[in-house]
Amino acid sequence: MEQCKLAWPWILFSLLATQARVAPKPGLWPLPRSVELFPHLFFLSRQEFKINFGSSSKVGPSCIILQEAFRRYRMYIFDNHKRLQGPAKFESRKQLQQLLVSVVHDKECESFPNNSSDESYSLEVLGPVASLHANSVWGVLRGLETFSQLIHQDSYGMITINKSSITDSPRFPHRGILIDTARHYLPVKLILETLDAMAFNKFNVLHWHIVDDQSFPYQSTTFPELSNQGGYSLSHVYTPNDVHKVIEYAQLRGIRVIPEFNTPGHTQSWGKGQKGFLTPCYNPKMPNESFGPVNPVPHSTYIFMSNFLEEISKVFPDKFIHLGGDEIAFHCWQTNPGIQAFMKTMGLANNLKALKSFYIKKLLDMVSNIRKGAIVWHDAFDKDKLQPGTVVQIGKMEQYSIHEANITAAGFQVILSSPWYLDEISYGDDWTKYYEVEPLDFSGSPKQKQLVIGGEACIWGEYVDGTNLTPRLWPWASVVGERLWSQKDVSDLQDAYDRLKIHRCRMVRRGIAAQPLSVGYCDHQLNE
Repeated sequence: MEQCKLAWPWILFSLLATQARVAPKPGLWPLPRSVELFPHLFFLSRQEFKINFGSSSKVGPSCIILQEAFRRYRMYIFDNHKRLQGPAKFESRKQLQQLLVSVVHDKECESFPNNSSDESYSLEVLGPVASLHANSVWGVLRGLETFSQLIHQDSYGMITINKSSITDSPRFPHRGILIDTARHYLPVKLILETLDAMAFNKFNVLHWHIVDDQSFPYQSTTFPELSNQGGYSLSHVYTPNDVHKVIEYAQLRGIRVIPEFNTPGHTQSWGKGQKGFLTPCYNPKMPNESFGPVNPVPHSTYIFMSNFLEEISKVFPDKFIHLGGDEIAFHCWQTNPGIQAFMKTMGLANNLKALKSFYIKKLLDMVSNIRKGAIVWHDAFDKDKLQPGTVVQIGKMEQYSIHEANITAAGFQVILSSPWYLDEISYGDDWTKYYEVEPLDFSGSPKQKQLVIGGEACIWGEYVDGTNLTPRLWPWASVVGERLWSQKDVSDLQDAYDRLKIHRCRMVRRGIAAQPLSVGYCDHQLNE
């Protein structure tokens, strides 16, 4: 009799749990290409659920990228939910026992993601064993994120997942976040946290705007005086070990790290550690401004840049280097007698934009010689001087769609950032203005529109440092992430708001201090 009394609460518990046949909406973000959710629920046991490789997988336990991913996602599924006591055993037909992962190709486990990585996957949760199929390890990473987002913990403490079928792939191959570590130094720990949040939102590019006028925090092994003299202090630098840590951490999450070393403008910090690199100014109206952009005349400029880019190509494994090329103040070039004489000799008359193109072309040739591709800001676009294959990033500007049309008409690939400058402060439901951007809304042929390879959300550092980077970036960057991943017709604002609220709380549970979208609350243990 006593045994019956003890068993009765668990019988009631099980009956109540199984009566709730459909879990709340999981808040999938970004929304996959095709989603089917069925009423049937499976339960997950902390002790018994496993993520394993399928028998047909070309990739196995030796793949560190996936082994690390399995460990992380078990933590997200179980450790980020409240530990409530539940039934020790489930009926086998109601329990999801394992997720079997199968990968078609086995070449990526020792490599880095690139601009042509396949991130497609299919996910089936149809019985006691779920399956995740992908062509590459990068697709598995995206599928694991989706799988984790399907998990729900009910009010009884039961961890459940709906019977599901999902097929997914990104709309654009380049989905990036730009961080600025020159205006304010960002601790390495915070950069790693940003990479975690990027993975939660299926971003795949960290655009590291690492140096600028204000400081040179990159510690070069070839030219150590650049950071010794140009950094804010010797403690505000990124050592080779720091950079390696960021790149490796990103690789494990399927994220590329593209460094930006912007010249010929934005280079005041360079001049502190590389004498003769900047242009002396001869402007009596601006006596306090002694140096301007890079001096494009002396041969020493190009020897230095060639050696520096050679180092960068070995430190950063990505196929691309961002060369900048934007916002050049021309007055120092205009007032410098040596530059004026050089322009006359080169037949450039007084065309300062042509001089900029001359300099940029020299750098593009260097990058080509070290077998890398180049990205430049739209200010550097010159259809007659850019190397074929150069990618043009459109920064902050009015009527950016006109530039999309012009650049793609010339046959160059485009990354769009203009509508997604997240460091700008506003109030209210401003996330909708980022969500309603359509990257292909410009006049051009289908062939031109294929040249828009994606976009980036930019968080510039004039008023952003380690104290406010994360809450200013998330969940606004999430909005950009869905726009770049999901299909064009995923545009319903109310549906997006409902899902984003859930996803924001999910990020908070995972340790990302994402700002609220509106009034309300997050239960840190249970979904809203």
